Amino acid sequence: MTLSTLFQHILTGISLGGAYALIAIGYTMVYGILRLINFAHGDIFMMAGYFMIFAMVSLPWQIAIPLVCILTIVLGVVIERVAYKPLRSAPRMSIMISAIAISYLLQNLATYLFTALPRAFPEIPFLKKIFQIGNVSSSLVTFVTPVLTILLVVGLIFLINHTKIGMAMRAVSKDFETAQLMGIRINNVISATFAIGSFLAAVGAILYFTDRMSVTPFSGMLPGLKCFVAAVLGGIGSIPGAMVGGFIIGLCETILVALGYSTFSDAFTFTLLIIILLFRPTGLFGEKIIDKV
Repeated sequence: MTLSTLFQHILTGISLGGAYALIAIGYTMVYGILRLINFAHGDIFMMAGYFMIFAMVSLPWQIAIPLVCILTIVLGVVIERVAYKPLRSAPRMSIMISAIAISYLLQNLATYLFTALPRAFPEIPFLKKIFQIGNVSSSLVTFVTPVLTILLVVGLIFLINHTKIGMAMRAVSKDFETAQLMGIRINNVISATFAIGSFLAAVGAILYFTDRMSVTPFSGMLPGLKCFVAAVLGGIGSIPGAMVGGFIIGLCETILVALGYSTFSDAFTFTLLIIILLFRPTGLFGEKIIDKV
């Protein structure tokens, strides 16, 4: 493997990792607020891909991209209001089962509406422009994805640390009941959390499918699970951790494929999950949770 080829694979891996990071942040934010693994998040990502396909049929990409983000946010908030809010006082296992049910519902709904055949993802002209640096050439989306991911994460951290809704999110994540007693509107905070996570999933879907060029009703299942692993690897509940975990997963997966071990790339991700849970269950950036007595 030449140096330029290695650099090409590293660049592709970082780009893939950026898309994973955006989805992983959705998992980690919902867990931070509700202590819930939102297993439907990968399927929200998949639905964003379909939204983009149909939006681009009659609209230019400049209008289609904001519209897709809005539709994905609405979908995420509606799922929270319909499937999770009524179970807020129920045992945590009930909410998790509801999340799994929503995941299968979205997959089957997509299969019924769009069929199981792959649908071509529309080409966004400026993202598919080919750029060359020395002997390395790649489409613009490969360069844009990691940069955009980092910018979005910086913006999100600023929002959480320096805005009123961010302060409310931190208060709810620390102590749900006390935050409610102090007058914080819990429902608004949770809806905002799902809205932000869904927006990032929409952006991740546009970047991810631009390179992969097709969407099926099951396109969100495996990436969703990998992004969950990325969130656990970084320390679920930690936004920078989710970003780092996404980059690590994407980079390792791409390097394994480049070395000819593509068969084992998915297995590696889940082996990594087992190792993390065995030796560092809090992840790379996660804090140790102390149970209150």
